[in-house]
Amino acid sequence: MHVPQPGSAHRQLLSGVAQLALLLGIASADSGHHGAGQRYHRCAAQLAASAGDSATFATALRVMATQAYDVGHHNSAVLNLAEQADSHARHAPPAVRTYTLAHLAVLQAHHDRRAALASLARAERFHGRANGEPGPFTDYPAGALHYQRAQTLAALGDLTGARAALTLSLRLRTDAERRSTALTRAYLATTHLRIGQLDEAITQWRAFLAIYPTLHSARAKAHLQTMISQLQPHRRNPAVRHLLEEASTEIAEL
Repeated sequence: MHVPQPGSAHRQLLSGVAQLALLLGIASADSGHHGAGQRYHRCAAQLAASAGDSATFATALRVMATQAYDVGHHNSAVLNLAEQADSHARHAPPAVRTYTLAHLAVLQAHHDRRAALASLARAERFHGRANGEPGPFTDYPAGALHYQRAQTLAALGDLTGARAALTLSLRLRTDAERRSTALTRAYLATTHLRIGQLDEAITQWRAFLAIYPTLHSARAKAHLQTMISQLQPHRRNPAVRHLLEEASTEIAEL
């Protein structure tokens, strides 16, 4: 039986704690506690660096860039963070490289169209090579990759392409990805509405509302507020009026 040397065991422990800190940070940010999420992410990055775990370090940087992007920041500082994440992932397993490249493409879409499309293509190639066991640090779901593809295309102004990517993402989501499914439906509804497809948007918002009561997510709550804001101009439509009434009930019960 192989017994790890003390140094190796210590590094493994640091890596495990770093991954736990990342999960806590993601959960904190999703609950709306962004400051706590940032502290967990910084702690995770420091632990991963001390462990010499470049894959987890890259993941931590990517998560930090994602959190910044989700609250509306896509400036050069956040782009640099995503670039650093991908740089540190260059020797990581394909799933991790897919993870960093996919979000790098999203950030690059706000700065350099050609670079964004190149990173997206590379992410898709790495995804084709990935064969890790299911898990938060060993696998990157196809549905998540196509969600990032949609974000990239939307930032580039290709709403039709974004709609197609979101539709595929939704089809690839598993039953276990309930929160991700809800967020994908909300994003798809918004995209349909931006294209001018009210009926299709109503269908997706209705499905989002069916899942919403089971979630405890600040992002889902933000999407609910977005739904109300976007549908108000169409409130004379009976289906829209019914959705708005349901949404008001959800807000009243919070």
